[in-house]
Order: sequence, then structure tokens, then C-alpha cells
Amino acid sequence: MSDTVQAVDAEAEEPSAATDESEVAPPTTNEEALVQEGDIAGDYLERLLDLLDFDGDIDLDVERGRAIVSIDGGDDLEKLVGTHGSVLEALQELTRLAVQQETGTRSRLMLDIAGWRANRRAELSELGESAARRALEKGERQRLQPMSPFERKVVHDAVAAVDGVSSESEGDEPKRRVVVIPLDAESD
Repeated sequence: MSDTVQAVDAEAEEPSAATDESEVAPPTTNEEALVQEGDIAGDYLERLLDLLDFDGDIDLDVERGRAIVSIDGGDDLEKLVGTHGSVLEALQELTRLAVQQETGTRSRLMLDIAGWRANRRAELSELGESAARRALEKGERQRLQPMSPFERKVVHDAVAAVDGVSSESEGDEPKRRVVVIPLDAESD
């Protein structure tokens, strides 16, 4: 029994074997944590691009409390976006998992490839504003097509900027959609 206690005590006194350069130092601020997430994601995506033999420049930023990683400048990057952003969404989730594996915490990072998400954000903002104007003009609810959570969030934000209307989501994934409601019709 004393041999077991001595072995445990000896292990407790020894420095951790995981103190090499690859260990991630704990960040001291939220901003530093987000920069760290971006760095980890950038390294992961760089390795992925190399494996796929794709060219692209990786840009890291922090906006609105989340790490933003974008890949631009390479040929054929649209293949990494996929139909309606489906491949982009999958790559974003894989990148988030890679960051979580390294840091131990769930990441909310946002990935954009070839400006697709930025362009889609602009389109969705316009769609939300247009639906809000139609709801006001007609005095009727406007039900939009099913969208991803990212897309719904952008539309909700655009609708919130228009006086006299509100929005809510209805339905179940993957058919969840935004409904724009004129405030005078809200009680209907």
C-alpha cells in the first residue's frame, strides 16, 4: 500500500509531460481567448487547404464577441462553400470542433469562404427589410422560406431595424422560418 502512495506522490511532484510548446497557454481575457480560437482555427484550416491542394489566404479577426476566420483569394474556393453554403457550414462545425478539442471550450467562431457569408448577409438584410415593408403595406404576416440559424439571425436583425414590425421563428429544423408580423396584426 505504501508503494502505491509513494508512486502517486511522485507523480504529483513531477511536472506535467504536456508542457511542451504545442500546449495552449490559457488566455487571460475574453479578447485573448477569441484571438487564440482564431489562431487555432487558422492553423487547422491551413492544414486542411494543404491536404486538399487549395490556395487561399486566411484572415483572422474578432467581431461582436466571436472569432471570425475568412478564407479568400484562391481558385475554386466556391467548392468549399457548396450549394447554399452547405459545405461551408460543415467546415465551420469541423473547425469549431478542432478549436474545442484544443481549448476544451465550445467555440462560436464564424467561418467565411470567398466572401460567401458576407454576400449572403447583405442579401438577407435586404430580404428582411423588404419583408418588413410588405408586412407594413399589406398589414399581413410575411412567412419567408426556411433558413439556417445564421440566416434567420440576419433577417431578425434586419426586421428589428424597421419600426412597426416584429419577427419570430416558427417550425422545426430544417424547415424553421422567419415570420414578419406587423405590430397592429400581432394580436391576431
